[in-house]
Amino acid sequence: MRRLLLASSGAVVLIFASGSAQADMAAAERWIDEEFQPSSLTREEQVAEMEWFIQAAEPFQGMEINVVAEAIPTHEYEAEVLTQAFEEITGIRVNMQLMGEGDVVQALQTQLQTQRNLYDLYVNDADLIGMHYRIGQTVNLTEWMEGEGADVTNPGLDIDDYFGTASGTAPDGDLYQLPDQQFANLYWFRKDWFDREDLQEQFREQYGYDLGVPRNWSAYEDIAEFFTEHVQEIDGVQVYGHMDYGKRAPDLGWRMTDAWLSMAGAADPGLPNGVPVDEWGIRMEEGTCNPVGASVTRGGATNSRPAVYAVEKWDEWLRNYAPPGASDLDFYQSLPALSQGNVAQQIFWYTAFTANMVQSQEEGNNTVDEEGNLLWRMAPSPVGPYWKEGMQRGYQDVGSWTLMETTPLDRRKAAWLFAQFASSKTVDVKKSHVGITFVRDSTVRHESFSERAPQLGGLIEFYRSPDRHQWTDTGTNVPDYPRLAQLFWQHIGDVTAGTFTAQEAMDRLAGEMDELMARMQAADEANDAYSGCGPRLNEPREADYWINEVEGAPWPPLENEKPQGVTVAYEEIIQRWAE
Repeated sequence: MRRLLLASSGAVVLIFASGSAQADMAAAERWIDEEFQPSSLTREEQVAEMEWFIQAAEPFQGMEINVVAEAIPTHEYEAEVLTQAFEEITGIRVNMQLMGEGDVVQALQTQLQTQRNLYDLYVNDADLIGMHYRIGQTVNLTEWMEGEGADVTNPGLDIDDYFGTASGTAPDGDLYQLPDQQFANLYWFRKDWFDREDLQEQFREQYGYDLGVPRNWSAYEDIAEFFTEHVQEIDGVQVYGHMDYGKRAPDLGWRMTDAWLSMAGAADPGLPNGVPVDEWGIRMEEGTCNPVGASVTRGGATNSRPAVYAVEKWDEWLRNYAPPGASDLDFYQSLPALSQGNVAQQIFWYTAFTANMVQSQEEGNNTVDEEGNLLWRMAPSPVGPYWKEGMQRGYQDVGSWTLMETTPLDRRKAAWLFAQFASSKTVDVKKSHVGITFVRDSTVRHESFSERAPQLGGLIEFYRSPDRHQWTDTGTNVPDYPRLAQLFWQHIGDVTAGTFTAQEAMDRLAGEMDELMARMQAADEANDAYSGCGPRLNEPREADYWINEVEGAPWPPLENEKPQGVTVAYEEIIQRWAE
């Protein structure tokens, strides 16, 4: 195997290329026995599935294809191990490049704009589904599997076994992106500290209710204040009640677009995303495909009181309760920082980093004991005062295999074979043990994960529960994710810098979103740039009309944005998930 390091846009790019080989059933059996155990299939079923891949790949033996994905453990395993296995079994070489998420999106945009085939296959977040189905350059997988790609579609693919397909499904009901890995943002906390009787008694005396998993933002704030200002020190270490990040960078935009506004309650009820107002605050009337605005004056909610409240709380908690320097950290720096062991809880924690948080003390992880037992757990994130039943509870990143129409047909077929192989039932259980990012129900329910569940802090229980359906990707109201998303971090960065208040920043953000969508509307009307599903902005009206006379979002301000804190025992959550 060759492994090269290159520089691309200031980011490290890892290129993996397996050595040459020819399709070989003996190699398939060797991989099955030595690597792809455990599996949700019997060995005989695994052999049969690999026999199909060998036969389907025969026309493409000797071909070399190019794949790109974000640099996370799951894709590292695919690039280092699965490309080699795939080549030895099918004879198709896969060059898999790993880079930052922003660079992946940039590569995709370049291919769309230039019509040049840069990559044959992308692992692209289903956040972009609103763009993919509108632009007409992304392969409709439902049609593909029944048409041109039928001869290379695995009869054992079992689409119904995947969860997360709703995120890659367009309003037309067709699938455009096949899940490959996914992770949720959940609540993380130090259960060993929460279980201490002295801290429980102190919290009860201070706040009048039990220290436990917070169900609302009021309780989260009380717990953050409690550990930061009243506990202050545990075992000789200064502790803090909250962790987050605030560096002015593109990932600051993800911090808001990844359902933070809807966790506060800014959107409408409706799953997988609010209807008609989604978690970005963009309004798109039910039964249509045309966004009509983000500003409150156009019926949106991006600058509504619940959205502004969400940003205010993010900024306030970051300043008051997080460790010094947290506001200068980015996404990638902040999450591993929990392993230092000085933070009591984090309201917005991505489970993609579970693999880091189960490492030993020798590897620098202070959130496990000397025997490697977890001192922490994960649970559903609390929700804000504007949140209502039926609303999205949180964000789920669904990295999905995505094919482009600009890819030549033979290369597209070979790439589709690799996409299916990498998430096939033959390999998926083993891959999920490495990356801990689940996409198949048969995998998360496999007995090996029942055995491993106590070492994963509640993640298996979460993914086996119906709750997982309330954590979803960015929805189809967003007509062009790459162009709109970059507006968020710039304006939220103004709040961090103190240049503008949260209200001023969200007013400016909503206005620029509408201006950009107006340009999209003009392009769609002039040359069908968005297949007739581009924005059709409402004419501005008084904000009072939308807030008080139209049902649903944008919601009116509450008189009391800090109701009584509510907590629950962690054991009750696990029992409910199990039932």
